[in-house]
Amino acid sequence: MPDTPPLTHIAFILDGNRRWAAREGLSSLEGHQAGYKNLKAIGQACFDKGIKYFSCYLFSAENWQRSQEEVGYLMNLALRVILKDARELHDKNVCLKIIGSRVGLDKKLVAAIEKAEALTANNTAGTLAACLNYGGQQEIVAATQAIVASGVAPDMITEETVKEHLFTKNIPAPDLIVRTSGEQRLSNFLLWDSAYSELSFVEKFWPEFGPDDLDGVLEDYTARVRRYGQ
Repeated sequence: MPDTPPLTHIAFILDGNRRWAAREGLSSLEGHQAGYKNLKAIGQACFDKGIKYFSCYLFSAENWQRSQEEVGYLMNLALRVILKDARELHDKNVCLKIIGSRVGLDKKLVAAIEKAEALTANNTAGTLAACLNYGGQQEIVAATQAIVASGVAPDMITEETVKEHLFTKNIPAPDLIVRTSGEQRLSNFLLWDSAYSELSFVEKFWPEFGPDDLDGVLEDYTARVRRYGQ
């Protein structure tokens, strides 16, 4: 019987920042700030446990539909985080990858992304893959367009061909995807790569998801049997 291999890649849908803030009598922006602080804490906890890849859904392609104030805040937060945290990640030997489309992003943000990725490219302690302006369907469309443009014959297109053209081409598929806040859906997150991922849905909002909760989902994962269709 197939067993559960060691967890190499854990991915998080960071849901519930705004609802947590509303419950606590705070603004949505304060909720996102709390979510960012928790992202750093849980990401470090995962690396400390020897997990090599930590992915997170920071800003989806659909999030542009939110209020102009909130979108502006999130984009400015992303810029500050990348500028500030790239050096911290580099000092910890962690590689940073920003996954998603660069189309529509501010030029300053794109430049900061490119600089941060170049700075941390050769680090080996772990990889933080932050999905920004990302959508799983959009990713597959972009990959398909790139394959067609490259002139590959239809009968030569394989699963490996598609993977090589995804935003996540250098990142293994997640072993486990965790979503907080009680919602039970992927919301356009890593649709291709999640084909055989284990899923875990946690009732707590993201800002209150702590180390004990991380231990809980990891313990649950180790008790599962991954059959991969067998």
